Amino acid sequence: MGCPGRWWDLLRRRWGSYKYRFVPWLALNLRRQRRTLRYVPESSQDKIIADEDVFETLLKTFKALFINDFSRQADILTLLPEVKCQYQELLTVEQKQSKVDSCTHPGQHVFSPEEVLFNTLGFTVGRDQSSLVSAGTGVFVTKGFVPKGTVVSMYPGTVYRKHEPIFFQSLGNPFIFRCIDGVLIDGNDKGLSRSVYRSCSRRDQLGPFQMSDESWLTATLQNPLAVGQYVNNCSHEKAANVCYQEFDVPGHFPVELKQYLPNIVYSHDVESHLRCVVLVSLRDIKQGEELFSNYYTVVR
Repeated sequence: MGCPGRWWDLLRRRWGSYKYRFVPWLALNLRRQRRTLRYVPESSQDKIIADEDVFETLLKTFKALFINDFSRQADILTLLPEVKCQYQELLTVEQKQSKVDSCTHPGQHVFSPEEVLFNTLGFTVGRDQSSLVSAGTGVFVTKGFVPKGTVVSMYPGTVYRKHEPIFFQSLGNPFIFRCIDGVLIDGNDKGLSRSVYRSCSRRDQLGPFQMSDESWLTATLQNPLAVGQYVNNCSHEKAANVCYQEFDVPGHFPVELKQYLPNIVYSHDVESHLRCVVLVSLRDIKQGEELFSNYYTVVR
């Protein structure tokens, strides 16, 4: 017969990961957790920064990652000769800035994705043990400085519309994010959720063009921003320093850069824009600080 204390501890941990999706618990605790709530007048005003700023940040970061991995993009660039010329020009400029002579040194120095992020945005983020007791993994600014109003992370996962099946994926899953309009993003990198994401990602691949990033399912991230599902909820002791913001990827997003998007739609026939969720800094964040957000957004 097992120890009652051990079973109680297991039950408590299970409840801790599930309670945020249990509607009666949410209703009961909304009033008690004013500091962990974010109020917006209406869903259209749930923006910390403009969508254009989110777009520009992702574009800038993904282009830097693409150029850093330029030598491995041959199959894509063969099909996009005009794009190839544009990136070759950017690469030449970068090489000159790095004092690399492309004529006598045809190769390029390849940085890690984290180094690319630091060189592009001035900071890096990473997963580590949370500073909160029993909170598990958290996300920290591991290097550099994050100014207020900066995209600091992305919430990866499979995107489900309200009517699409997610019941079995949701069991014991603390990584399901609900958008204001009811769209769900499953950011679990294990089990059935992992298999569904990989299946959808490979379904949508067009020849050499990957429509999404699978690397967030592994320990080696191709897009170092894709750690948002591990950001913990704020508390009375740890105030929120980042906030979730929904972003629909526009149709004109460069096809060669979609390989860095850590999201994929569950239904292949969906013609609407891909939903992403980014985390935006609410204040300046220094190196070594853990990121904390609000799990709840209340639309008045």
